[in-house]
Amino acid sequence: MSLFSTQQEDWQLTPLAERCRPHRLAEFVGQQEVVGPDTVLYRQIQQKRIRSLILWGPPGVGKTTLAYLIANELQADFIAISAVTTGVSDVRKAIERARRNRQQFQQPTILFIDEIHRFNKAQQDALLHAVEDGTIILIGATTENPSFEVIAPLLSRCQVYQLKPLSETDIEEIVRRCLQRDARLKRWQIQITDWPVLYRLSGGDARRALNIIEKSLDLLGDTLPPEGQSIQVDAALMEKAAGQMVPIYDKGREFHYDFISAFIKSLRGSDPDAAIFWMARMLAAGEDPKFIARRMVILAAEDIGNADPYALTLATSCFTAVTYVGMPEAQIILSQVAAYLAAAPKSNAAIVAINRALADVERFPSVQVPLHLRNAPTTLLKTLGYGKDYQYVHDFPGHFVQAQYLPDELKNRQYYVPSQQGEEVAIARRLAQWWRGIKQYAVTEKKETSRKK
Repeated sequence: MSLFSTQQEDWQLTPLAERCRPHRLAEFVGQQEVVGPDTVLYRQIQQKRIRSLILWGPPGVGKTTLAYLIANELQADFIAISAVTTGVSDVRKAIERARRNRQQFQQPTILFIDEIHRFNKAQQDALLHAVEDGTIILIGATTENPSFEVIAPLLSRCQVYQLKPLSETDIEEIVRRCLQRDARLKRWQIQITDWPVLYRLSGGDARRALNIIEKSLDLLGDTLPPEGQSIQVDAALMEKAAGQMVPIYDKGREFHYDFISAFIKSLRGSDPDAAIFWMARMLAAGEDPKFIARRMVILAAEDIGNADPYALTLATSCFTAVTYVGMPEAQIILSQVAAYLAAAPKSNAAIVAINRALADVERFPSVQVPLHLRNAPTTLLKTLGYGKDYQYVHDFPGHFVQAQYLPDELKNRQYYVPSQQGEEVAIARRLAQWWRGIKQYAVTEKKETSRKK
């Protein structure tokens, strides 16, 4: 079997990326951490002992190609469906076909489901038994995090492999092969004059890179030289081709995560201008404004916290307002709150505190609540000492009394350490006064200024 399709008429009907799909695992480019010679998946393929799996990664990194190659190596019946256009009845037909293959021909069946995250719970449930008993080998492809999009019972029956954007070297190797072997492209001596530009425009997506090359030739139109001559595909031509076909932002895909990361890091870094710019890019591309608002709610607690307690209230109100108002007016609300959060004093004391506490929960899983803190609703429990010697703070001056609220194993442990930012300065001062001699809190002293007489 040849590596690339070479039928003369293929290029007129079939996209370049499809024409250049390899047929042998040895020719698969990239993803060495997943399917390299030393990986578990590679050994399973060689041993023909594949279990169901989910390939998670951005577009154009080899998910569909890898599924085809696995089927070829196993000499399996390959059934490919798309979750976008397929229902439960189609899944059941595929499973019935797999049963016949197994009973009559002892042949394995690979059911490849593209965009598996688009299947609802009922559709995913329909796969469970067939995956469990090995009637089908399921290979799901998704651009979304399967932890959130695939039901837990199905996820537990599959191995998840994360595929990354291809490197510049990978993109160059794939394109060079296509230039040499594709029925259309090999008619000329095509030279890419600026590989870094092609990689930047592709974003690590092989399909996009190949589409840019083919679109570049289409743009040349009647100016294409006779066959056998040289064609220079330069940066200007590739950028023109990409500008007509590459979206500014892929909602739900790799750009989605990159842009929201830039937005959050700009807020955390107290740069309102950068934050609003990245937010505008997302909104202009059709990002869900509620997604942006939710992320600001998280940031208000994680990165601002008690340095400005109002930040969480404002961010929560923003989410509510955005839900009520909708676009385009919601962008005004988002802009206001993003500017406030970026300019607010920052403290990560809340997340540090809960992480420290969770670490102790793991280290001391069996600690008991001290008797004086336990609830005592019955006479028996009171007799056993539940609630005994509990000191009610409102009976003491200042509504505070030093007492032990942690178990003995963690006595006087300190998780929350206020920063020296915003309102946490006052919080630290109060806590230092109350727990003097027991816990340590950094306190900023007020500087007294005196007037000269």
